[in-house]
Amino acid sequence: MAAILSSLRNTVIAGFVLAFLLELMYLNSGGTFDTTFWAFLFRWLHVLSGIMWIGLLYYFNFVQIPNMPNIPDEQKPAIGKVIAPAALWWFRWAAMATLVTGLILGYINGYIHDAMSLGAMNDFAVPKNIAIGIGMWLGIIMWFNVWFVIWPNQKKALGIVDASADEKAASARTAMLFSRTNTMLSVPMLFAMVSAQNIY
Repeated sequence: MAAILSSLRNTVIAGFVLAFLLELMYLNSGGTFDTTFWAFLFRWLHVLSGIMWIGLLYYFNFVQIPNMPNIPDEQKPAIGKVIAPAALWWFRWAAMATLVTGLILGYINGYIHDAMSLGAMNDFAVPKNIAIGIGMWLGIIMWFNVWFVIWPNQKKALGIVDASADEKAASARTAMLFSRTNTMLSVPMLFAMVSAQNIY
């Protein structure tokens, strides 16, 4: 067991193997690869990638940003050159995976059009679909902020791309403000997503 848990790669593979074994149990009990299965699979992938995305968002806002002033200057390069770039890689790709799996899930379940239009295109809007649509639009705004505001500004702030000292400072502030915007939006986004499961 230590050989598995000593390696992150092996740990993640073991997690997926265990999930696959659960899937075999499902199929053995009469489950099939029908629409219900694919909806479940993409919901699981959506939640899994969403946990990674929002978990990292909360790490940045609740742990890294508030504690940066407490880190001695000689230790800050380790955060800026090693930890932050790696975390930002997982952060932006988790955002992409969450968006893509969510859109696929909406398509499979047949509510994508109603949700994305917030029911405005139908004679009879389904409240559940409007709720999930609000969550989807908030998630899309958050995804846009990650890819087109936070990441480009973080590249400057961390010195991944050339920028003057003033540009680095301004970019760091812009990235922080949009990261805080996403933290704020994550609360109603998650509320809308979860509440949709309880609206008929």
